[in-house]
Amino acid sequence: MKNGKTAMKNLNEITLDKSEKILIVGLGVIGGSYADALNAGGYAVGAIDTDESAIAYAKSRGWIFDGRSVPDGAFISEFQLIVFALYPAAMLEWIEKYQKFIAKNALLTDVCGVKRATVYAAQNMLRPDLEFIGAHPMRGKEERGVKFADRHIFDGGNYIVTPTAKNTENAIEKCAALGNAIGARRVSLLSPEKHDEMIGFVSQLTHCLAVALMACKDPAELADYTGDSFRDLTRIAKINDRLWCELFFENKDELLSQMKLFFDQFAAIAKCIETNDEEGLKAAMRLSSARRALFDKTEQDENKEKQKR
Repeated sequence: MKNGKTAMKNLNEITLDKSEKILIVGLGVIGGSYADALNAGGYAVGAIDTDESAIAYAKSRGWIFDGRSVPDGAFISEFQLIVFALYPAAMLEWIEKYQKFIAKNALLTDVCGVKRATVYAAQNMLRPDLEFIGAHPMRGKEERGVKFADRHIFDGGNYIVTPTAKNTENAIEKCAALGNAIGARRVSLLSPEKHDEMIGFVSQLTHCLAVALMACKDPAELADYTGDSFRDLTRIAKINDRLWCELFFENKDELLSQMKLFFDQFAAIAKCIETNDEEGLKAAMRLSSARRALFDKTEQDENKEKQKR
């Protein structure tokens, strides 16, 4: 970590300066939800999106004080904190093309679901007076577009900051403060490498499973008969194909590694069933129950915190 000489503050308690003017680049569900949350917190928020109707909608809701559908140098230079809510390749293209307009010493961050392919590339192309630090709010929706944005999607969620050796302590703390400002429950630090390993398992693998389940059979004859288990497992199968293809390919090595872990475990369970190995099957079920209980404990802790507030 660059200039990391003193112990950092508790990341979950850092607050963002209310004088910060924050620019959101990309007003989809996540970018719009950032704008909604930050505006509700009393921050001045501007936005850039190629869709003029998205800008108009955000202004009509009072989420932004102004916006542009075409990057405007004078407008961009007003902001010291910029949040990119774009697809990974589009974000890098935007930074390369328009960083000349960004205010001196500004901090740039993102919401991307992959980090190795974005963080280092962004840092390497930046002017020396600018700083980029990766971030990932672990929340989302299956719907697309700013009209589905809602600040409450961040409530109780995790927010991950992915610093590198090029990042300053100040940038890490400011990025953490942004997570707190949108309402995240917990702010954590991970390297870009560890983030991509983790996300390959908890997010990308699960999306692959949901897609595969829905591809197995025509749901037309199943929709009237399924229970909650199938609906819960396949909720994320209603997927943004363009975005998720990009995310899968950018994290190919980690995703394939996590898929192999699943294949091996699935094959082991199939073998237990094939050979009537009751003890082996029960052992797998007991392990899964114990590990899932850790998530239940987290949810219970969240509910207790809500009751206190």
